[in-house]
Amino acid sequence: MKRNFLLLLCLLSFHVLLAQDLNITGTVTDAATGDPLIGASVMVKGTTRGTQTDATGSFSISAPANATLVVNYLGYKRQEFPVNNQTSMRLQLTAGSEQLQEVVVTGYGTQQKRDVTGSISSVKSEEFEKQASQNPVSSLQGKVAGVNITNSGQPGASPSVRIRGAGSVLGKVEPIYVVDGTIVNDLTFLNPNDIESMEVLKDASSASIYGVRAANGVILVTTKRGQEGKPVINYNGFVGVKRATNVLEMANAQEYATLINEKLGTETVDPNQPSTDWYDQILRTATIHNHHVSVSGGSERLSYSFSGGYLNEEGIIQDNVFERITARLQTDAQLTDNIKVGYNAIFSDYESDDVPGSVLLNAFVAPPILRPFRPDGSYGDPADIGLGNFSNPQASLDRFNQISNGQRLVGNTFGEVKFLNDLLFRTSLSLEYGINEFRNYQAQDSLTTVQFSPRSRLTKSRAKENQWLWENTLTYTKTFGDHDVTALLGTSAQEIKSETLSGSASDVPFDSDATLFLNLGDPETFGISNTGDLERYNSYFGRINYSFKQRYLLTATLRRDASSKFPRDTRWDNFPSIGLGWVVTEEPFMQDQTFVDFLKLRASYGKLGNAGIPTGIADLTATIDPRYTAFFGVPPIPYVGGSIVRAVPNTLLWEVVNETNIGVELHFLESRLTLEADWYNKETQDAIFDVPNLGTGGLSSPFVRGNFADFRNRGLEIVANWSDNMSADFSYNIGANVSFNRNEVTGLSAGDTDQPGGSLPIGGYFTNVSRIGSPIGSYYGFEVDGIFQNEQEVANSSQPSAKPGDFRYRDMNGDGVIDNRDKVILGNPNPGMFYGINTSFNFRSFDFLLDIQGVADVDVYNANKGIRVGNENYTKEFFDNRWSGPGTSNSYPSADVSRANLEPNSWFVEDGSYIRIRNVQFGYTLQSDLVNRLKMQRVRFYVNAQNPVTWFSYNGFTPEIGGAPNAAGIDLNVYPLSATYNLGVNVNF
Repeated sequence: MKRNFLLLLCLLSFHVLLAQDLNITGTVTDAATGDPLIGASVMVKGTTRGTQTDATGSFSISAPANATLVVNYLGYKRQEFPVNNQTSMRLQLTAGSEQLQEVVVTGYGTQQKRDVTGSISSVKSEEFEKQASQNPVSSLQGKVAGVNITNSGQPGASPSVRIRGAGSVLGKVEPIYVVDGTIVNDLTFLNPNDIESMEVLKDASSASIYGVRAANGVILVTTKRGQEGKPVINYNGFVGVKRATNVLEMANAQEYATLINEKLGTETVDPNQPSTDWYDQILRTATIHNHHVSVSGGSERLSYSFSGGYLNEEGIIQDNVFERITARLQTDAQLTDNIKVGYNAIFSDYESDDVPGSVLLNAFVAPPILRPFRPDGSYGDPADIGLGNFSNPQASLDRFNQISNGQRLVGNTFGEVKFLNDLLFRTSLSLEYGINEFRNYQAQDSLTTVQFSPRSRLTKSRAKENQWLWENTLTYTKTFGDHDVTALLGTSAQEIKSETLSGSASDVPFDSDATLFLNLGDPETFGISNTGDLERYNSYFGRINYSFKQRYLLTATLRRDASSKFPRDTRWDNFPSIGLGWVVTEEPFMQDQTFVDFLKLRASYGKLGNAGIPTGIADLTATIDPRYTAFFGVPPIPYVGGSIVRAVPNTLLWEVVNETNIGVELHFLESRLTLEADWYNKETQDAIFDVPNLGTGGLSSPFVRGNFADFRNRGLEIVANWSDNMSADFSYNIGANVSFNRNEVTGLSAGDTDQPGGSLPIGGYFTNVSRIGSPIGSYYGFEVDGIFQNEQEVANSSQPSAKPGDFRYRDMNGDGVIDNRDKVILGNPNPGMFYGINTSFNFRSFDFLLDIQGVADVDVYNANKGIRVGNENYTKEFFDNRWSGPGTSNSYPSADVSRANLEPNSWFVEDGSYIRIRNVQFGYTLQSDLVNRLKMQRVRFYVNAQNPVTWFSYNGFTPEIGGAPNAAGIDLNVYPLSATYNLGVNVNF
């Protein structure tokens, strides 16, 4: 009994000892590098007791001998460590989400993504290397939420980019691009293989550091730089073919004859004639090949990167060829421990054999009974068929002789000095020089009765633009205790000068390009035009990034800008912004949960400006006109008078954007699943807008231009990504993004005055209008209420001049008269929704990717259907659905689409939604042992298909149609996209 009592007493004593707290000391380090982790959270599980590591990664905490320590550090996996009666512990954390540790460029600096309070999207070099797009911006399509990109099928063309909607009508709506510190307007000069990353600054907090240039967003481009190590040689090249997709089916000769005979009411056209498919005649299967070579390397003090590229791309229209050569040089030198200098230079040269801008429209309207060539080899002539003055599309291609070419040099040099441990001074000078030329020669010829020129005509043009940008920044970076501070002060000065000189002359002989000089022509026919522009900017800016315990985040920015585009009294303005962030998972109350790996809430507000407005708005200009000649004096002396062009506003203010952004970022399941959502409200105030003059007053223009409009873009962006490594052999990634945007005109200084836009070539009708309560550039016209079936319906209608088979328009105001007061909003060219799905799979040496992209809730104005001045061809779809007698159709008119039927109406407005397989690629990387025997580092072969399939209901080549904000989405001779199929190889030496 006594023995049992002593045993029980010992057990109780041992339990009491276990329950007593131990004074535990230890360190928290990175498991991979051994570096101490400063500010890591160390908590006793199940309690509120905790501490943080100091500057050496050390900690001290009191805990029971059987407790568990929970250690959390931003960017690392949350881990638990049992105490097990230890008083000294060495705790190692493994890196967590790569997304949190990812460094993004923020404009004049960098931040880890976890510290960003604004809305920034980043795309890395791997994405560009796996795309066949020859413009880097095209590669962003479907990959970045809030960024809507409209591509053109024309080789060398720049895509249209809208970040969070269009916020101006007459001002610039494209973002600015900043390439290694140089501000440029586009990226046509840049080879995608030279890009390291692209960051898209979407909200005011992230973009306001660029002030007056940032109203439409900012895209930052960082090119590749050499790394320490032996030289690395890389070759990336592919060859492929391009084919037009979704080619519009036109009526053949028999169907055309039926339609024309119905229209004329007589058997005028014989249906038994050979048929010409004009699209098949002018389109082709084109070739493309692209080659890029780079060499990079460096030492501890010096890094370098050199590259060169060559692109040869045929257009899908015959005779259209685009060639481009690119070269890039980069060197950074660490002169001392505190002084660093470097430069980056990019050069491009292009040449294009152009095609007539109207050739696709010619192919659309040309009758199928018109032959490309007569039996004797001469061109088929519209006089042969006697149905109108049609151009022979083949003759248009063959007689067209135009070459465009240009060179562009973009360079930046910088110097950095570190001093007093925490300060960094940087000065940089950027230069850009560009020339674009074209020459067009119209030979003296007579190809058809329509296509002839009694005299030759030579036209030449040279456009030159150069700019310099000098910027100086001072950056202070300091960590003390729980506080991290980065402060930036800077100045910027920029000048942009452009000039265009054009000339033309007749009767210039043509032996070769070497003889095409204007002075060889008839002096009596000389024509000359010379225009230009000069812009200057001066700026001061500052920014503070502050973090407390890596939990509470603050970004505050202020930029003060001046632009020469504004009058002296309104030339300066201030552009402030503030962004706040809260990393909720760093709070002590979140340490015991395991459901959410990372949770950050952020909000921002800021003011941006748009200096991309038309030049000279506030300048009162006049045109000299001999008709206003007056005589004064004795004897009378003639003095030539002039006319004021347009009235100018009393004052000219900045187009200003005020934007609010609220966002959330979430990571789950060890950060394999990530979610990000942003809601924004972007309001443009004092936008440049034309309003009618109450009286002409002798002015040449009926409008006065000034700060007369307000717009709003409001939307939601959602991004989701799942990434997982299933094993050492298999990994995959699935990402999706969707964006919703609502564009609206919220105010007009002139009340309910609309601004028309989108003038059509037939009848001069306006298809678009900007009015209060509707989106910018909404389609505007009559609402079709069916088709008149017989004369009785016409007699009982508000359209007494109509005929059976014509459109019946809805009398919107019920006054019994169809006129302009019955016109309504018919559609919206601004996409309400666009999305992307991006996937990649890797299994051993194989890789596969599939990208899908689409647009919804958008309309297109099919202006091709309204090109009816005579006996133009029709689409097969029109033939199948036309009205040809009572009861045959109540939606499509008769073949006689003329008169009031050509007025803008709802029949021309079609659904512009589409979904496209943007990119499919399958690759194979050779085994390392084989590659080593070949004296190489890596060899990868791949096959790629870009735009192979697009699904849509629109009756045209493609519903992906751009245009100016007040004339957007009008399909009138749009160069169609093509499917591209490539075979490529990537080799590293």
